[in-house]
Amino acid sequence: MASIARKNLFEDIPRFLVAQAGIMFAVSLVTIQTGILNGFVHSTGQLIDQSGADLWIGSKRMQQLEVSPPIPLQRLLQVREIEGVAYADPLAIRQVLWQTPKGQTTVARVYGFQPGGAFFTQWQLVAGDVQALKTPYTFIADQANLNTLELREIGDRGLVGSLPAILVGITKNTSSIVSGAILFTSLETASAYTKTGTTIRCRIREGVTECLTALEDLYNQNSTSNTPPKAPEPISLADPISFVLLKAKPDQNLEQLRRQIEAALPDTRVVTNAEMAEITRSFWLRRTGVGFVLGLGAAVGFIVGVVVVSQILYASVSDHLREFGTLKAMGASDWVIYRVITEQALWMAVLGYLPSMVLCLGLGSWTMATKGILILITPAIAGGILGITIVMCVGSALFAIQKVTHVDPAIVFKA
Repeated sequence: MASIARKNLFEDIPRFLVAQAGIMFAVSLVTIQTGILNGFVHSTGQLIDQSGADLWIGSKRMQQLEVSPPIPLQRLLQVREIEGVAYADPLAIRQVLWQTPKGQTTVARVYGFQPGGAFFTQWQLVAGDVQALKTPYTFIADQANLNTLELREIGDRGLVGSLPAILVGITKNTSSIVSGAILFTSLETASAYTKTGTTIRCRIREGVTECLTALEDLYNQNSTSNTPPKAPEPISLADPISFVLLKAKPDQNLEQLRRQIEAALPDTRVVTNAEMAEITRSFWLRRTGVGFVLGLGAAVGFIVGVVVVSQILYASVSDHLREFGTLKAMGASDWVIYRVITEQALWMAVLGYLPSMVLCLGLGSWTMATKGILILITPAIAGGILGITIVMCVGSALFAIQKVTHVDPAIVFKA
């Protein structure tokens, strides 16, 4: 009976290819939407995963990684005095306006930290060195953000406000889909970028043309001048930071250390590295509606797949009613015919799944390399999509089976 299923499927090759194209479209839609959702959730917290911190200390009103009121740098010194703390370093996150080498302006985020510290040492550097950040007005960027920043290689530069920004390192897998371009700098450079401002204030009477001319002159002045800008001012205890990253001493109980910090600093919120990642991912997944939109896209893909496969199997069964009637006239039970249709659906599921998965994996690699968009298709997701594809095709076969159930064996004797 297996040969009957394959014969029905491969009897008309052009029709078979058109049918498989429809299944590939449905499977690819489900896979890409699921991969984008998974990649989106993963990317929002991957920088936290790579931080190497045991505990994060932020404002009591902290919402997620990039939505947290500032705290004074003095909190860092207070944390370092607590017993059980091995290392503690500051992290400052600020939004700035980046001016590209071609004069275009875009929003970027500056992450200021201690280059020689104990954190952010798990980066996958493509080029450059983290220690180069000790030089003022230098930064490291993810290779996925280079197109946004209009940079190509080490040594390229742009402007943040009126200050230069020189690329000294390229990393990968540190960008987030929702954060845009990120500039990793030293804490002093991040503070200088924040204080310099992100725009040039022009008087209204000067008009737009004069303001644009001022921007162009400022860029040309900073890009051609051999005089280095004034070094960033040292950080003071009153300067704001976003978080204090902490690494505990060996064998130190984190929960006990957390309670000690919260008791010493009642206006702060202390979370573990895993909790910080979960808070950030949950914020973007549930409070922004992105998870619902992407999940809805996957559901639509599944519905499209069911409709497409149902139409294909129904048309195939209709074209072979005489053959099924002959089988019933020869004494074949309904279960035998059901197995033929079900196996035909399974063949369609497997043959539609394999090329669509190859296509999605290739698309994911391309989008990550060129656009910085992570379409994360894990083995678990790939296996789950295979299961969904099988359920989709076999479930669709039930519609076709209903037509065979009412086939009259006498149909073979009709003209």
